[in-house]
Amino acid sequence: MSQDQATPGPRKKIRIGELLVQNELITADQLATALVEQKKAGRRLGQTLVQLGFVTEDAMLSLLSRQLRIPFVDLRDYQSDPEVVRKLQETHARRFRAIVLEDTGRDFAVGMADPTDLFAQDELARILRRPLRQAIVREADLLHVIDQIYQDKDELNDLAAELGEELAANDADFDVRNLPVGDEAAEAPVAKLLQSLFEDAIRTGASDIHIEPDEAALRVRQRVDGVLREQVVAGPRIAAAVVLRLKLMSGLDISEKRLPQDGRFNIKVSSRTIDVRLSTMPIQHGESVVMRLLDQSEDQLKIEHLGMPKTVRARFRQALARPHGLIIVTGPTGSGKTTTLYAALREVNQASKKIITVEDPVEYQMARINQVQVNSKIELTFASVLRSALRQDPDIVMIGEMRDSETAEIALRAAMTGHLVLSTLHTNDAPSAALRLADMGAEGYLVASSLQCVMAQRLIRRICKSCGTETEPDGNERAWLDAVLGARAKGLQFKKGPGCTQCNGTGYKGRIGTYELLTMNETLADALRQNDPGLYMRTARKDPDFRSMVACAMDYARAGLTSLEEVVRLATEAEPDISGDDE
Repeated sequence: MSQDQATPGPRKKIRIGELLVQNELITADQLATALVEQKKAGRRLGQTLVQLGFVTEDAMLSLLSRQLRIPFVDLRDYQSDPEVVRKLQETHARRFRAIVLEDTGRDFAVGMADPTDLFAQDELARILRRPLRQAIVREADLLHVIDQIYQDKDELNDLAAELGEELAANDADFDVRNLPVGDEAAEAPVAKLLQSLFEDAIRTGASDIHIEPDEAALRVRQRVDGVLREQVVAGPRIAAAVVLRLKLMSGLDISEKRLPQDGRFNIKVSSRTIDVRLSTMPIQHGESVVMRLLDQSEDQLKIEHLGMPKTVRARFRQALARPHGLIIVTGPTGSGKTTTLYAALREVNQASKKIITVEDPVEYQMARINQVQVNSKIELTFASVLRSALRQDPDIVMIGEMRDSETAEIALRAAMTGHLVLSTLHTNDAPSAALRLADMGAEGYLVASSLQCVMAQRLIRRICKSCGTETEPDGNERAWLDAVLGARAKGLQFKKGPGCTQCNGTGYKGRIGTYELLTMNETLADALRQNDPGLYMRTARKDPDFRSMVACAMDYARAGLTSLEEVVRLATEAEPDISGDDE
């Protein structure tokens, strides 16, 4: 931000309500209503007016920008410097809803959500000890940048240091007998450290948290959009205390440190219920812990929210509407198979349908559905539970994974005898699922008679909406395009994100699913009955309704949803066939 972009506004109290009425953005009656609501809720008047829908935030900020003669800065496009932002401590940034945009050495340019707050201006000038040049920013964008830049690193390090001091004071290894109980437990440094860690993970959209002690440090990493990000490096001594606390929360054996253990617990984070699946493993310098975070309060398990192309979604719903048959969802670990299955269950979950699931473990709890978790220690296996489940008069059965030939055969026979069966397999693409069943010992005629459709999927990263810009493919990408598309590659436009504060400098924010759906027909069934894998694969790929995941990803790249880099990465994992991409 240049020096002449942010000139100090007039030092006079602006009455935002009267200003909006004068400029006919709201009516006097709306102002009166907002003033009453403001007193009840204790919020700022401008925030109240926006929440009531009387005025848009951008219209109000534009008016204030003109009235105060200060610029409006869109933080979604602004490249914030983390070192400059940290000139103001996080507590002050959140309290005064302010962010340092520029440091000239003589003064600071400061973006404020409420530039009419004279008290905040005075306090910021006192804290920063320099003159201020104001700018106006959206509050939601400001808070997002604060979350991204600070990420509670200071708080986590402070809590880790506090825990280290507590352990050093005991001058002994962490002992369960020293654990606080009752109200003291929630205030213990280890509990506050974990709470802060979970809050940060939920804020950044992490799917997993890894806690890994090594010789010199305790490393905490989060998996965001499929990529691990190292968040905290703290003293190694606190590792035992953190792992012990997590074991207690999960109901695990705290005395057993030589064997892996699995557990789960629920935690409330920012009014959201999070189900945590925990796995421990003994390593050289202690125990490694990986936690999978499942948001039970998110209303995301709907087919229309999965991002399937319309044609794929329509055909998938047709398959779910049939009374019997086997529907398989396939893909590697972390490809979203379980989410798709639960969305399918939600689609068919009706009072007239008896639904039983066999899972390891049960990830999302759903009303009206009988969910069974396998337990190999007491011989409660997929196959044994499935046999019992079929005697419970179900209409629909969901099997978390077909891991062995016995489970696969029971599932196929159940599908052939009037049940709708949903399950998963680990294969690279949709056509390979039927061959995988054959490899597991299933007869070709049984697969041909039972299998209804196969959905294969992967997750690829979305381009950040704030920094995504059109870009030319690099040499490798251009060569791949020419090899796959030939003359059709000319003139194609793609986007890429250079990175900004909104996406933590990665250029990507969030993920989207790529799908391919193979529906069984008589020609494919005949190839399976003949036990001819080659004929089956050729027939499947020539099916006019079949489009590969790479073709789906290319559609996303053309639409600017993902980058060509992600398409090429996917093509190295799946069959690089994007035939039919012009449909």
